[in-house]
Amino acid sequence: MKKLSELFSLKGKTALITGGGRGIGKFIATGLAEAGADLIVTSRKMKNLDATAEEISATYGVQVLPVACDVARAEDIENMVKTATEKFPRIDILVNNAGATWGAPTLEFPLDRWDHLFNVNVRGVWILTQKIANLMKNQGGGNIINISSIMAFRGSEELAHPAVPYNSTKAAINLLTMNLAVKLAPYNIRVNAIAPGFFRTDMMTYIEKPEFKKAYDLILSQIPMRRVGDLDDMRGVAVFLASDASAYMTGHVLVNDGGYLAK
Repeated sequence: MKKLSELFSLKGKTALITGGGRGIGKFIATGLAEAGADLIVTSRKMKNLDATAEEISATYGVQVLPVACDVARAEDIENMVKTATEKFPRIDILVNNAGATWGAPTLEFPLDRWDHLFNVNVRGVWILTQKIANLMKNQGGGNIINISSIMAFRGSEELAHPAVPYNSTKAAINLLTMNLAVKLAPYNIRVNAIAPGFFRTDMMTYIEKPEFKKAYDLILSQIPMRRVGDLDDMRGVAVFLASDASAYMTGHVLVNDGGYLAK
């Protein structure tokens, strides 16, 4: 029997986190690093990545490789994986966190923006996952964590969330998680997802502006805990799914939302 500290340890592991320069991706990267994992962090903007890599490496003493990558571009994914595998012999953990949203009135939502959200939130996740899963198969196993959303389970009010395709992209991620969990289990690859509620991230800063006060008040009124999530609310959940503490879990979508969906 392992000690509890051993079950949650990620020492000797390497984790790849997309969208790791800020927001939920940075929260997750921080937690995995504190648990001992070396990191590859990616996003479109190197400025955010460099700052995050320097901060995490200095704080936790792990190796952090920042690599620019737009997951909507297959060639970017190919180049990023090549760079990552030149630095690290294994990738033990993949966190598909990179995502996009874009708001417009539902009856006027443009098709090019619809396609862009699916390209980033679904197509890019699949392309990268297929590549990394092949590496994991050859190395004897691995662990994949997809970032979904509570919006995958429900419709959303126009006032609070005028981004009609977003919910559908995250619902696709939920079923992709379950389907891959079944298909990849023979290769010792676990696949789970986290469905966050409202977290204090750069993507959500707009909601706290004065002109969105009604929307913000509406959101808080629907969260039983009456607050949005922050760093500590995400990093422990991520370490749990990334570590042997959840070794018997696969195909699960773990909701982390302050009670939003329970209401």
